Amino acid sequence: MPHNIAISLPEQRPPRAPAHPLRAIDPSAPGLDPVRSLYVHIPFCAHKCHYCDFYSIVDRQDRQRAFAERLEHELDAVSPWAPAPLRTIFVGGGTPTLLRPDLWRSLLAVLDSRYDLSLIHDGSGEFSVECNPETATPELFDVLVEGGVNRISMGAQSFDPRHLKTLERWHDPDNVARAAGLARAAGIDRVSVDLIFAIPGQTLDEWRTDMDTALSLGTEHLSCYALTYEPGTAMTARLNRGDFVRADEDLEADMYELCVDHLSARGFERYEVSNYARPGKECRHNLAYWRQEQWLACGPSASGHVAGWRWKNTPRLDTYLAPSEGGFAPVVDVEEADDRRALAERLLSGLRLREGLDSAMILARAGGIGPQTAGRLETIAGKWEREGRLDPSGGRWVLTDAGILAADRIAADFIAALA
Repeated sequence: MPHNIAISLPEQRPPRAPAHPLRAIDPSAPGLDPVRSLYVHIPFCAHKCHYCDFYSIVDRQDRQRAFAERLEHELDAVSPWAPAPLRTIFVGGGTPTLLRPDLWRSLLAVLDSRYDLSLIHDGSGEFSVECNPETATPELFDVLVEGGVNRISMGAQSFDPRHLKTLERWHDPDNVARAAGLARAAGIDRVSVDLIFAIPGQTLDEWRTDMDTALSLGTEHLSCYALTYEPGTAMTARLNRGDFVRADEDLEADMYELCVDHLSARGFERYEVSNYARPGKECRHNLAYWRQEQWLACGPSASGHVAGWRWKNTPRLDTYLAPSEGGFAPVVDVEEADDRRALAERLLSGLRLREGLDSAMILARAGGIGPQTAGRLETIAGKWEREGRLDPSGGRWVLTDAGILAADRIAADFIAALA
């Protein structure tokens, strides 16, 4: 074709962003269960940890006010979908405790004016905030307590400076105890601690020491995660460059089994694959996720679930800050209600829980998907029972200790039966 001939092409338009799914849901519709949980994402961090794949940006203090004001508009916009008292609120990030106390005070006032926080204020509800120990101050905790916060999730990861350096986690291990003490002095009694194991170079004895140090803080909840190498993170890039060798799979399994035994001997029950608590001290907000209940979500990259619809807010702060109609955040992923997907999600998350799944409920829902689906699920349950990895007694499908080690494989087997 001659190069001097112009070709007219259709105008290229950027794809339209999906509409916010809450606009398709009537909050006053008969039969719609009230939303009882809220997640808020604050993206600011002082430093991007190398293993982290959550949406976060290094904070320069120049956009905190603009973000807080935009978040308040979004909280106002979605509030009609939570007409009943909220049972749980969880503020994650990022590092939410990097937000200035004056902005926290304003944000908490908006929450109190737009939502029914009666259960939060009388202590029967749960209001959690993730905390970096370096950012803990008496002023901040006083503001949080005034707003109803009654639980802190502390990101310790390890108490060994050498392993913190490997994770590119820059905090003084001694500050974890200091931050926990400040929280309790302000009136926040529930302090959870996050730990990571299978860090390159970590030994079984060092992992036991990390757990014991966390327990010495008086915590009644521990989240213990095996280090994962998520695509696109600096940690994965360093692994691929050969900067270190990942932990041996057998050592990782030994660390997990040590975690279960060590914490069980100290009165902690494993109520989810990676989460341990003294009885009654479980994270109720995370249980709402794992039980596939409903929750609203605000802030960049936050994901919500209402009336079977799922969505994710834009994971870009600049886009999030732009004015929008009605105060709703722009969304990038929207999934309409779908019975098959909902059942797959229930299987995937429910099998991770110590309480397991109500088998009669699962089979009834499977019957609505296809005439053979329930039978296929029963066949798979029988297979894993014979292998000693699933206990069907009591009308529930509960993974045994051996089954927990193969939880993802077992869940995938069940989900394949829904196809």
